[in-house]
Amino acid sequence: MAPEEEVAALTEQAILLRFSNLQISVFTAETTLVLKIPGGGLLVGHLFTRNGKRFSDGAFLPAFGCHAECLKHLFDQCWGEYLLIWPNAGEECGFSVTRDPSGAVPCVYSLDDGRGFVTSDISLATALGRYRRRVDWDAVALELNYSHWTSQHTALLGVKELLPGCSLHIRRSGSTTGLDWSPWTCVARGNRHTEPEAAAAEVRSTVQSVVGAWADVDRSILLELSGGLDSSIIAACLSDTAADVECCTLVSPQPDADERHYASLAANRLGVELRTKTLDVGLASFDFPPPPYLVRPRINALQYAINEATEQVCDEHGMASYYSGGGGDTVFGLLGNASPAADAFRERGLRHGMAAIRDLSELHGCTVWKAGRLTLRKLTRPPKPPWTSDASFLDPSAITATPDPHPWLDGATDALPGDRERIATLAGTSVFREGAARGQRRYLRLPLLSQPVLESCLRVPSWMAIRGGKNRAVARSAFADKLPMAIHARRSKGDFLQYCGAVFKRRRSHMLDFLLTGELEARGLLDGQSLTRFVASTPRPRDETFIRIFDLCVIENWLRHQS
Repeated sequence: MAPEEEVAALTEQAILLRFSNLQISVFTAETTLVLKIPGGGLLVGHLFTRNGKRFSDGAFLPAFGCHAECLKHLFDQCWGEYLLIWPNAGEECGFSVTRDPSGAVPCVYSLDDGRGFVTSDISLATALGRYRRRVDWDAVALELNYSHWTSQHTALLGVKELLPGCSLHIRRSGSTTGLDWSPWTCVARGNRHTEPEAAAAEVRSTVQSVVGAWADVDRSILLELSGGLDSSIIAACLSDTAADVECCTLVSPQPDADERHYASLAANRLGVELRTKTLDVGLASFDFPPPPYLVRPRINALQYAINEATEQVCDEHGMASYYSGGGGDTVFGLLGNASPAADAFRERGLRHGMAAIRDLSELHGCTVWKAGRLTLRKLTRPPKPPWTSDASFLDPSAITATPDPHPWLDGATDALPGDRERIATLAGTSVFREGAARGQRRYLRLPLLSQPVLESCLRVPSWMAIRGGKNRAVARSAFADKLPMAIHARRSKGDFLQYCGAVFKRRRSHMLDFLLTGELEARGLLDGQSLTRFVASTPRPRDETFIRIFDLCVIENWLRHQS
């Protein structure tokens, strides 16, 4: 299309031209908030002050002389969900794009063929003829080996993702990317909390401020309430807002996912009725059209069922946005190994290290000797790589090298084990957004992944998060007076593993046929014999290998819809 034809095509979809010069044209949906930044920049999305006041006009910001100056102010004094676009004058010309640390606004780009683009939705580029979807088979091999790996590379040829906290600089001389917000700043020794009480106070005030700021924007909210600690904390914070809130919990015919008792306690404390939606086994699907915005395989059968069920509830009650506690386990420091005790030894010495071993022993119900042995192993062995490879059911030709490192993992050479593992897991939390197709029609808010919450929680040492033999101990302490006692004391949580097992039992012959007649098999990437043997066998008790079949179906399904 010619440029004027592109403008007309976008206008027909209520996507309007917001800025244009010789180097760049910026289009957004008609309803998207765009702030003009004094000094020449544009901010697409929502921006708040650190105390939660929303900017409705960029004129309330200072005038900035350059992109770097603006960025420092935004990261230090503000937060939000946004892309910052900064046209550059002078000899180099071009422009810069920065994605906020939460990663809530998607951003992918291609600069290969003279018709480059930066977009939040790749389907816009394909509709305009600026990109033709082509599979990057090297990236697919990485997807097969490393589930939910995250780097700048997507599974579409020539398309990269601008990762959270990073900037893309496009100049006449070429393009570069750089990391502008790093989680390692938060865990640096001088920035870490030393007293649990101060840590709990900061976590509480930060989470309350962030939830309150978003509730003031959205006003009409469906809270996805699992009955666990994270979503219950969101519910507790919403009780202090004027938003219209509905609460929904999902249940399945299998008992492991029935959280109604705990979810109802949180809903009652909020003063609203708990809506319940049954996740029937027949609702799960592995051969559906994936959303066109996906640049990687991401939505599995369980996520598809959850998206469908949750959208039905939101439609029935006319709510404008979804709120979820997604990412809370990682943010609040849930580590299932001895890293917290190892961190305590390295950071605070023998006395704190021994106390952390006792906490670890109580948390996991093991002897102090075993907790000590596992801690010593953490202290003396080299760190594990951030991504775990799984080559089961793959042909040897599909086994590849390790993925490119995520920029958040740079500088982890001498890091504490717990910090390294928390930040590596945080780098993978993008899967919460990518797999939530319900976010296409309404805003999906994950308040616990907002920049201020990430920073406040990273300042909490991992050993504080197991204090007293409780997981996520600082978060529990922070909201002790606002949570139902049963939720505050709860250590277990429900899951949908039995539900997935029931789906596999019902559909496994179809899943096998789907894989053996598809793109992966045609490329020689699967070990069809081992797949067939496994599907025909009787599963052993507590054997979770079948989940691997779900992962392979996710990739196969995405591949079938890329032409």
